[in-house]
Amino acid sequence: RNMQAANAALGVADLVSELSLRIASGIVMIVVALGATFLGGYWFATFVAIIAGLIFVEWTRLTRGWGIGWTVAGFLYALIPAVSLLWLRERGAHTLEMILWIFIITWSTDIGAYFAGRSIGGPKLAPHISPNKTWAGLIGGVLVAGVLGGLWAQNTGLWKAFIWYGPLIAVGAQMGDLFESHLKRRAGVKDSGTILPGHGGVMDRLDGLVVVASFAALIHVIGTA
Repeated sequence: RNMQAANAALGVADLVSELSLRIASGIVMIVVALGATFLGGYWFATFVAIIAGLIFVEWTRLTRGWGIGWTVAGFLYALIPAVSLLWLRERGAHTLEMILWIFIITWSTDIGAYFAGRSIGGPKLAPHISPNKTWAGLIGGVLVAGVLGGLWAQNTGLWKAFIWYGPLIAVGAQMGDLFESHLKRRAGVKDSGTILPGHGGVMDRLDGLVVVASFAALIHVIGTA
């Protein structure tokens, strides 16, 4: 019984330590991203270019030996969201608000899914791809992203349809997460890299942003915003 109590206490301590590291590392990433976004211009372009480069490096490591098609796909996977962010940041009115909306949707989806999945648990979303993801996490992420993204869009002058785009794109963000999990499972690795303490690789944290940024740009391109 004492051994069980000790193991339980150790498990709680490990969870707290992991969560603390994730939070601290996440705060640093958010500060850097927001700083580059507010500065714009060269600073934002450099930040986006570095992130895109790291994503491509991690992709090529994951897919090494899979063929040239996967390398080309990885180049596009890194390039399209990078170009989307750069284009949206310099385009017309409310550019800053649009980039921040993208961040809010991405971050709130991740955070909502993490805490809902941890606290509620329940049926697995895609056990053969990512055993830890649950339907509760999916729903939690979509709800949090919908509320926060909607409030941001409503109060910053963004096109009103973005109030409703949030939940839809949040689903896309989590599909992007599952896609990256599929790549890691096929490659036989837990994380795409080790550059981000408590989070793994850049792709582990930005797999949702790839989808959100790309769809946000597509909405503008087709003239619905």
